[in-house]
Order: sequence, then structure tokens, then C-alpha cells
Amino acid sequence: MSPAPVFPEGFLWGAATAAHQIEGSPLADGAGPSIWTRFAHTPGMMLNGDTGDVACDHYHRWKDDVKLMRELGLKAYRFSVSWSRILPEGTGRVNQAGLDFYSNLVDELLANGIEPLLTLYHWDLPAALDDRGGWLNPDIADWFAEYARVLYRALDGRVKKWVTLNEPWVVTDGGYLHGALAPGHRSKFEAPIASHNLMRAHGAAVKAYREIGQHEIGLVVNIEPKYPASDSAQDAAAVRRAHAYMNEQYLHPALLGHYPPELKEIFGEAWPEWPAEDYDLIQQKLDFVGINYYTRSVTKAAESYPLNTGVVRQPLGTYTETGWEVFPQGLTDLLLWFKQTYGDLPVYITENGAAFFDPPTADVDETGQRRVRDPLRIDYLRKHLGAIHDAIQAGVDIRGYMLWSFLDNLEWSLGYSKRFGMVHVNYGTQERTPKDSARWYSQVIQSHGRKLAEPLPY
Repeated sequence: MSPAPVFPEGFLWGAATAAHQIEGSPLADGAGPSIWTRFAHTPGMMLNGDTGDVACDHYHRWKDDVKLMRELGLKAYRFSVSWSRILPEGTGRVNQAGLDFYSNLVDELLANGIEPLLTLYHWDLPAALDDRGGWLNPDIADWFAEYARVLYRALDGRVKKWVTLNEPWVVTDGGYLHGALAPGHRSKFEAPIASHNLMRAHGAAVKAYREIGQHEIGLVVNIEPKYPASDSAQDAAAVRRAHAYMNEQYLHPALLGHYPPELKEIFGEAWPEWPAEDYDLIQQKLDFVGINYYTRSVTKAAESYPLNTGVVRQPLGTYTETGWEVFPQGLTDLLLWFKQTYGDLPVYITENGAAFFDPPTADVDETGQRRVRDPLRIDYLRKHLGAIHDAIQAGVDIRGYMLWSFLDNLEWSLGYSKRFGMVHVNYGTQERTPKDSARWYSQVIQSHGRKLAEPLPY
């Protein structure tokens, strides 16, 4: 048996969620609608017509959910705030009831020894701002900073780790380029504008935090390594395009002050020239970067919009319910690339997990207790935590791990068809049942990683 992994002192073990995916009651207590409220109620946009109207009912069950987090031994909880709960019109009037909800949640987390990691934006833009152009309107950098200041003034100190944006790549690729996510646009010309304004908003929010806040703030990106499908020059060029588009498009401007040159090749006449002062705003000093990792891509040259790339499915690979290959080595490779490219900036793994088939209702075991057996998820988590440990051993400064997700939840336009949770949710009754993976992860936390060296429980 290999030596038991031991993670750095102070390593933060937690789990993550997002507001629209778990809260439900999106219009309760004076909240305004978001683009996801609107998108979900547009016929044909959501699988099975699912909406976030109820979701996991966390808006009413948050105390019990925090109690469950404590019972499972979580040391941290990453969650997002719904912008339109705080500012129903996106700017201006503050909705105190919305602010109180998150303030009470933070207090409950702290009372249970759980550190809050707060994400300002996880895709649910106020619909009122979308009506004014949303991420296509350059004024949104100021709107976002105004919203951020409200939360900084209310919660900084109790919240010591802040995130500006979650996965800006998904916001623009899904929401403005391919139309699969809210607000459902399909435009090669809009996508670069939305991306740039997201980064300007990020910079404005960090700048505002430096004026008000006293702790740490960072950016969360979803990135994945791109491997060539062959030794051909065409596939090598396809990898460069795919890598620049997904992995460098947001990190380069935030950390290096410029975009990768391949973006101009990808977007052609749709790629604007931006003023130098925009890069000055975007490139603010960050305290950490959050990395969300799920899979890799084996990339080939192909006729596709807009990258002219394709993905090669691996015949011997293991794939999750979302069609993503299980490839933990990719996480180690990615973390080493991050260190080599951007230096020794602290990193949190802010999302990592897998959707495998789980039944809609929990089983009852021989003792009469509800149980959900999920051996594939345990295997996935064990291997990816091992990959993180390998990266730490190689010198990457990784400060924590947030399992995605704490609860089964609304998987955006895929509705409730995919279950990522460590805790099973019966959507008919809202019963929570910790899966075997939750019990296993609890032991990993308690042992500070030594559990990883033990045989799997199946």
C-alpha cells in the first residue's frame, strides 16, 4: 500500500452549490426575476420543462442543510448569491429581506464551524439588467461593482473569501454564442463583447473590494487540458485554438493583462480591439484563483463553429452521465500548467465532481436506513483527490477542495436529469440522504486525506 496522502496544514475541505440550482422560491420576499427564471419559463428551453421554482427548497431548508454539512464534517461551503434577491432591479434599491437571507446563512455557517466562500455571480443575472443589454452593455461593470459593494459592506469580515465570477467561459459560450443557456443568444459577434464585459466587471468588483474589504478575493474559471488526437499539424493547431479559447481567454487578461492571440484567429472580424485602460481595469491583483475541473478534451481539427475543432471520444474511457470522460491525470497536468504559466498564485479547486446514475428515491438498507450507493462517484473523487495531491507534491499551492455538489440540484438547462450531489435529494419529498460518497468524503476530511490510501469500500 502506498503511503497515506497528507494534505497541507489548513487545507480547506468543503462542498459547493449555486443559488439558482438549489434555492427555489426565486421571487420570494421581494426578489426580482433573473435571466434563468425567464429562460426556464420559456417553452422548449429546459429539459422536461423543469424550472428552479422549487429546486431543493434551500431557501426554506437552509438551517437543516447547514446542520447536515456540520454532521458530514465540512470545513467550508462555497455558495453563490442571487443578484436579483439583493437588487431586484439590478441597481438602486436594496431588498433587505434578500440580504438578510444570506446574512443569516453566513451566521449559521460560522456558528457550525464552516467557513463561507461567497461567489458574487453564478450566472443568474437580474432580468432587469438583461433588458438593458446585460453583459453586452459596457455599463455592467459599474452595475456589478455597485452590487458587490452592497455585499462587501454587509458581510466582509464574516465572509473572508470572495469570488467575483464563476466560469465566465460558460456564461458566454452557452449564453451568447451557442444559445443553450440563459439568455439564449447565438452570435459570434456578441460572445467576445460579453466576455470582455464580464472581465471588466470582475476587475471593477476586485477594485471595489480593495477599497472596502479586508480579506481575500479571486476569480473562478472552468478549464480543462486539451490533448491532440494525432501528431498532425492540423490537430496541433486545433489544440492551440481550443486551449486559448477555454483555458486562456479569461486567465490571460486577469493575470497577464492581454488576451491570447488565437482569439482573433477564432473570431475573425467579430473580435474587437479593446482600449488599454480596459486591461488596466481587468488586471487587478488577485489573492487566489478557483479552478473548476471535470474532464479533459482529446482534440482534432474539424469543421465546427467557431473553433474548427472536434472532440474524439476514447473507446476505452469511462464517461459520466454528462458525457464527460473520467481523466484525473488531466487535473494534475492542468494544475502544473497553471503554475508554469501564471506563477505561484494560490489555487482552490472550487468545483470537481461527477454525475452518475442515482435512483430518484433512496433505497432502504437492511437496518431500515435510507441509503444511496454510488461507487463510481467514490472512485472518481478518490482518483481526483489523488491527482490534486500529486500536484501539491509537485509544488502547486493548492489551498482547498470544494466537491461539486453538496446537493443534487437543477443542472441548468438539463433540469433535474443529472445528479451531481454527495447528498441525494428526493425532489418529491425534499428528503436529503447522504450518499455513500458523502460518508466516504466525510472520512477523508476527518483523516485529512489519509483515507485515500485505504481500499475502496466496494
